[in-house]
Amino acid sequence: MTLIDSRPGIHAAWRRLSAETGVRVDADLVVSRLGPPLTQELAHWFAEEDIPAAAERYRALYPDYAIEPSPALAGAREAFAAVREAGGRALVVTAKHRPSAQLHLEHLGMEPDLLIGELWAEGKAEALVEHRAAAYVGDHVGDVRGARTAGVVSVAVATGPCSEAELTEAGADIVLPDLTAFPRWLREFTRP
Repeated sequence: MTLIDSRPGIHAAWRRLSAETGVRVDADLVVSRLGPPLTQELAHWFAEEDIPAAAERYRALYPDYAIEPSPALAGAREAFAAVREAGGRALVVTAKHRPSAQLHLEHLGMEPDLLIGELWAEGKAEALVEHRAAAYVGDHVGDVRGARTAGVVSVAVATGPCSEAELTEAGADIVLPDLTAFPRWLREFTRP
């Protein structure tokens, strides 16, 4: 939940998956711990051998249930603009299935310069290094670990499942209350 509040849509998609499969899923609990890859969450509810089929079905349901109800977070568009104003590229690196992330961004009229999906925690470092990121903004301790692994500045926003204290303890260089504070931070960060 760095750029969008995907909780309402994810909640709806999980409820539909639960109804279709007959597997009782606590969608409230699911949305309280967003961040890790889908397969990790599915492992809490489905037998190991059923996870691939459940993931495939969830991803098929996602466009119809999860896109429309998920709004942009305050400051998301302004954060993209601030990066470009500073001469950078808006790179989105997410654990989300790339086609799903693309649908969200298109629906909300947000156009990153590059979108890379299905990378989690330290795995995000691969894309951050390859694309020469200077900083990475995220909302989860996994995002902090990804930034630390890549050797880039970890900017955390306390809009997701992790508290300011958890993000700080994980090693974030800066913790902002939300993205509305990002443009000012970026101006100071990039000031010569």
